[in-house]
Amino acid sequence: MNQQRKKVAFFGIIISIIGLISILPQIVTARQVKPKQVARVNSWSAAVFPIEIFQAYTSPFGYRRSATGGNNLEFHSGLDIAAPQGSYIRNWWVGVVTKVSDKTACGTHIVIKSGNWEHTYCHLEGKVETAHGRRYMIDRAGGIIVWEGQVLPTGIRMGRVGMTGRTTGPHLHWGLKYNNKYIDPALVIREMFAQQQIARKAVNYRQSQVIIQESKTIRHSGY
Repeated sequence: MNQQRKKVAFFGIIISIIGLISILPQIVTARQVKPKQVARVNSWSAAVFPIEIFQAYTSPFGYRRSATGGNNLEFHSGLDIAAPQGSYIRNWWVGVVTKVSDKTACGTHIVIKSGNWEHTYCHLEGKVETAHGRRYMIDRAGGIIVWEGQVLPTGIRMGRVGMTGRTTGPHLHWGLKYNNKYIDPALVIREMFAQQQIARKAVNYRQSQVIIQESKTIRHSGY
């Protein structure tokens, strides 16, 4: 009987290992592009932090327990940034809008292509409509309309923080890809502000900026 139990336990361990391996490919793929190196070699002197009214980081990039309950692990493909509902979101980097949608857990969202980079903004206010065969995201209360195929300049107001899709509170889910591989947005934010602070000191120039700081509490706020 003891031998039988040992066999069952052994096969249980093997099955657990196989299950763990099955959730690793996305992280391994992301590491293949050397995220820290990718973040550092780019010039972020003109980049813009996407949130106007920053409150806290509420859920980091990577694997986590389900934000809506349960003990299952899920891959969180971006950085959640809490902000007041209805506050404005700015475009991080000039690029072409490749997708607008409101049919997934991401809620109403916009995807923008900037060279090798792709940035996604989820849980926005508004909805997606179609006119003359073209799709667009419209937030009438915020006075915003964004068309697929449109070029958006850096820093332009392109949406507002909402609670559409899978979310438990108002926040922006901000996702980044480089050459179609996920990158931790926190790496880019740190490098972006480090470069911008150096640039300001070099020209002895001061200007207002969004102060980025780690939240003392980390909450899971959805997708």
